[in-house]
Amino acid sequence: MKAIVYSLTGNSSVLSLEEREPATPGPDEVRVRVVASGVNPTDWKARATAGRALQFPEVVPNQDGAGVIDAIGDDVEGLTIGDRVWMFLAAHQRPTGTAQEFTVVPASRVVRLPDGIGWDVAASLGVPAMTAHRALTVHESGPAHLSAGALSGRAVLVQGGAGAVGHAAIQLAVWAGATVITTVSSSAKAALARSAGAHHVLQYPDGDLAALVLEIAPNGVDHIVEVSPAVNASLDVRVLANHGSIAYYATDRGDDFTAPIMASFAKNARWQGLLLYTVGDAALAAAAEDITSALEAGALPVGEEAGLPIKWFPLEATAAAHDAVEQGAVGKVHIRVSDTE
Repeated sequence: MKAIVYSLTGNSSVLSLEEREPATPGPDEVRVRVVASGVNPTDWKARATAGRALQFPEVVPNQDGAGVIDAIGDDVEGLTIGDRVWMFLAAHQRPTGTAQEFTVVPASRVVRLPDGIGWDVAASLGVPAMTAHRALTVHESGPAHLSAGALSGRAVLVQGGAGAVGHAAIQLAVWAGATVITTVSSSAKAALARSAGAHHVLQYPDGDLAALVLEIAPNGVDHIVEVSPAVNASLDVRVLANHGSIAYYATDRGDDFTAPIMASFAKNARWQGLLLYTVGDAALAAAAEDITSALEAGALPVGEEAGLPIKWFPLEATAAAHDAVEQGAVGKVHIRVSDTE
């Protein structure tokens, strides 16, 4: 089979296309014939971290993807050969991700696709949708699961609504019945956020941003999905409702942040960091279950008309796909590993 591999960290030139033998699934594992591999910032960052010792002699990148199960190991329940599936954390603590024609994955990281869901949607789930789900379910009195109406009566602020996580957060929050406010940096991104379903789209920089948010949500916003706490922490506290949650998942525009202490504790603010690698099995399972329900409801479409443009690359151009994500491509970047099911 064809596989993209690297044995040293560095820029995308360390990636090479090689021939490898498909692995055989062991107990509690399945093998998936990969149709599409999704590229996320975590993929190029893991590869590019200078001086980082690799956990394995050779690595196949990319955590997310979708395809068809073609082999099953012992003790696997609920999945069968021929199932169309999506995968998450395929390369976490394992040497091989989804940038190859066949990948072996723990059955717990493989989710059956509902009928009619395209590969473009399936490869867009994983990191973005599961991160968004977690960000919307950490409020101390909010739901641990999302469903239609689960966030009714609540206001959600998505900072950076044109990114992949922001896009998924908008869609999931709208499906769950919230009033969704989002911020973006340009008119073009505002159009994408509206296409994703956001009820209110605000553009930054704007000195009146907090006032505009509070005009929409006079009692404050209940849930904030935050891509840039280094920039937005003070604003987040200003617009937060009492007992609100601020879930942050990235270091966009800074590795450190400060927040007003008195205003934070006066509002009983919950600052919730989140990382899928360490969030725990229960949170991952809840996200997989609820994302399946959202897919069945048609709540997670992709494509420019749905607010998330998709850019495709062939497997041999995986380096270019990684570069596109590193350079801030708007939307989602996918690798077409196979042209057919």
